[in-house]
Amino acid sequence: MQRFRSHSEHTLDPKGRLNIPTRFRDVLREQYDSEMLIVTHWDKNLRAYPVAEWEALEEKLLAQEGSQPDFDELVRYIIAGVNECPLDKQGRILLPPILRSEMRIDKDVAVVGMLRHFEIWDKQLWDEEASRTRQNFGNYRAGLAKLGIM
Repeated sequence: MQRFRSHSEHTLDPKGRLNIPTRFRDVLREQYDSEMLIVTHWDKNLRAYPVAEWEALEEKLLAQEGSQPDFDELVRYIIAGVNECPLDKQGRILLPPILRSEMRIDKDVAVVGMLRHFEIWDKQLWDEEASRTRQNFGNYRAGLAKLGIM
């Protein structure tokens, strides 16, 4: 099974188009038989999902309806940001200006694989996040050991 792995750095063109890494395009075509992404805002970044993965996430959200106080507020936020972004012939997607603005994505970005989806970060914010995680790596040792990874 192919997954979205690794990360790469890119520069948006003046229209806000992002070149999707070839290895990610291969996953979309071979694993999901699609060249359509669902992109939405998240916490500190944008998330890009193959349609099948996005639909599975929607089902999980629907299953949680009314189960937690204020959960609808989070769902509303996530769903309000949804944009269908087809790949063009050059393997790019157009990131809508409103999403770029909300996540302070201007020009330089990091595209980060997350196995079933990938994230699109402002490069500087990604560098800060990666540095913070690296500094706190010891905090994850117990969890990794429990999984048999350490």
